Amino acid sequence: MTDTSARQHRQVTALTRALPPWSLLAAGAVAGGLLGGTYGLVRTPAYTATSYVVAVPTEKSDTATALGFAQAYGRVAPQLAVLGDAQVWAGVPVQTLRESVRTATSPDAPMVAVTATSSRPDAAADMANAVARALTRHAGDTEQSTHVELQQFARAVKPTEPSSAPARVTGLVGASAGGLLGGLALLVRPRRAADRTGPPAAVPGPAVAADTHGQL
Repeated sequence: MTDTSARQHRQVTALTRALPPWSLLAAGAVAGGLLGGTYGLVRTPAYTATSYVVAVPTEKSDTATALGFAQAYGRVAPQLAVLGDAQVWAGVPVQTLRESVRTATSPDAPMVAVTATSSRPDAAADMANAVARALTRHAGDTEQSTHVELQQFARAVKPTEPSSAPARVTGLVGASAGGLLGGLALLVRPRRAADRTGPPAAVPGPAVAADTHGQL
């Protein structure tokens, strides 16, 4: 059993050494491209929709105050108090909203972007609009004390194309990764015997005898 395993290992090593260096790169790129393309085809596409709300100062406030409250509303949006109301209009559980909805704010504009991702384009738009609506409603309850009004700026529309990478992109990424792994394998590949031994050592010629003529 041991002799057979050793013989097989020597055969594989000999075959690996016999292959040209570029074969590992090509094999890695082809395998990675196939795997990446297959992943892009079988993966469920994801759709993204974004709704925008803007903080508007009242007569007793200013733009700087509205900008500060916009930052605060962006952090409050994923909280349970807002998502609990949003689930009624979105038609999905709170946990789904918590996993699918993200908010973003700008340091230069008093605006909050509410982005939702789903495998269904209509669900993505519904979740984004529902959270934006719930956030606007909660901001209205405290308008008398904050002197800042949160208004709907732009509603989310149903996306027509998925936001996830298509199969050709995942295939290119897989091919790049496979080529990189092939290059790493090429670096640790056993070197050929001729490469290890190098050129043969030079043999020195016979020494020239000293001229002893007349020295007796």
